[in-house]
Amino acid sequence: MTRFLISETAKHVGEKVKVAGWVNVRRAHGKIVFIDLRDKSGVLQCVFVPSAKEAYDAAQEIRTEWVVELVGQIVARPEKMQNAQIATGKVELSVEELKVLSKAQTLPFDVTTDGMEINEEIRMKYRYLDLRRERLRQNLIMRHKVSKFVRDFLTNEGFIEIETPTLTKSTPEGSRDFVVPSRLHPGKFYALPQSPQQYKQLLMVAGLEKYFQLARCLRDEDPRGDRQTEHTQIDIEMSFIEREDFMELYERLLIALVQTLFPEKKIQQIPFPKISYQEAMQKYKSDKPDIRTDKNDKNVLAFCWVIDFPFFEKDDEGGWTFTHNPFSAPKPEFIPDLMAKKNIGQILTTQYDIALNGWEIGGGSIRNNTPEAIEKVFEIMGYSKEEIKAQFGHMLEAYSFGAPPHGGIGSGIDRLVALLLGEPNIREVIAFPKTGDGRDLMMDAPSEIYQKQLDELHVAINSKKGIDGNIKSEIRNPGHNTAPGSAKLQINSKSKKQKPKNTLVKKSKQ
Repeated sequence: MTRFLISETAKHVGEKVKVAGWVNVRRAHGKIVFIDLRDKSGVLQCVFVPSAKEAYDAAQEIRTEWVVELVGQIVARPEKMQNAQIATGKVELSVEELKVLSKAQTLPFDVTTDGMEINEEIRMKYRYLDLRRERLRQNLIMRHKVSKFVRDFLTNEGFIEIETPTLTKSTPEGSRDFVVPSRLHPGKFYALPQSPQQYKQLLMVAGLEKYFQLARCLRDEDPRGDRQTEHTQIDIEMSFIEREDFMELYERLLIALVQTLFPEKKIQQIPFPKISYQEAMQKYKSDKPDIRTDKNDKNVLAFCWVIDFPFFEKDDEGGWTFTHNPFSAPKPEFIPDLMAKKNIGQILTTQYDIALNGWEIGGGSIRNNTPEAIEKVFEIMGYSKEEIKAQFGHMLEAYSFGAPPHGGIGSGIDRLVALLLGEPNIREVIAFPKTGDGRDLMMDAPSEIYQKQLDELHVAINSKKGIDGNIKSEIRNPGHNTAPGSAKLQINSKSKKQKPKNTLVKKSKQ
């Protein structure tokens, strides 16, 4: 007999069906036993009576969260016993057969509440149980709908979805990289992508013109509030456009998404206001302003664009660094200043950020599309020609073969969905989130690995305390210490972070 989803049962009154799922609640009323059975589609009341002796006797042992399979007839509930709060509230299953598929020990917490009263670290340790609660299940379903909407919208606009590599080159363009040692190439390392930034620009050089991807992005950042070491962004790039062209496209996507999937929400102003960086800082004291006129209305969505950012700012050592993205282009009227490397503090960039209710949900820009302009950006930041070629030679060479004007955005889908659902943080819309300091309490990661694995990677880890009491870890390649190009890294753990020379430390925005 084919299993029916619970949501389908109301259409089959009078028929014999098989259902399966988790025991949500068990209760007894006199000689009758009731259970509420839960599967991914809903909840169904199931009734055990003494006349169906075998099933009735077995039901005496059933406990909450056991996984069971039931066979019986769908019957209409008495009118006074109907439950208008659920889709199956007018029917119930008169159980004839019961099969226990799996028993469950007592859960560490209640999964029938919204979970907000439970210590978050406990919830994350047992995330596979936490996800049984209805609120989180609905969050993941809505996240799926948002992702599908984005894919369908952009596909209809002529974009194609292209996957970019997970193993790439470490380049100093934003946050700290996660690095992966190469077994086949001792002493060399891959980096996990902070974003597909360079790849999507190279796809524009390739002539594909309209690209998108729901991209996984990984950044080895220090603990920072409501952040994750890995997140997903709506990543888009398109050719032969100006700043306003892209802003119009993405604004249209957001409006259609809200109106289709969140009709209860009200967008405060369409088209979205455009606020200069200078005005945002002066009026709102923030580059991601909350412009809601009524902050008490949870259904108001106040989107706005922030534009005209300064391209460069001073770093802690008095040199210049980028404010957003080193591949951004200046506004057209500032291109002569960039190329002449003058009036650096006054150069404005084509960067555009999209903010929602005081949170940044995305950032992008029009890109430099000539090797000469890219070189000038890094020269202003103190890089020698040799360093620029070593780190970004592949980009400069690609651009020497003809690159169209292009631009795009990286927009965090985690943050967007959390805000639209009214959740307090992005962990509530991520299936398996990590703690703020990057730990996976469920999988117990990061963790040590076997010595055999280290040997295969030609990596040794020696931990010892120095005379200052700080732990010093040396990662090296056994047997390759004196070879040219061998990997040797000394890490000193100190309370104060020290910034290496010529390291770009700004968070790279798209």
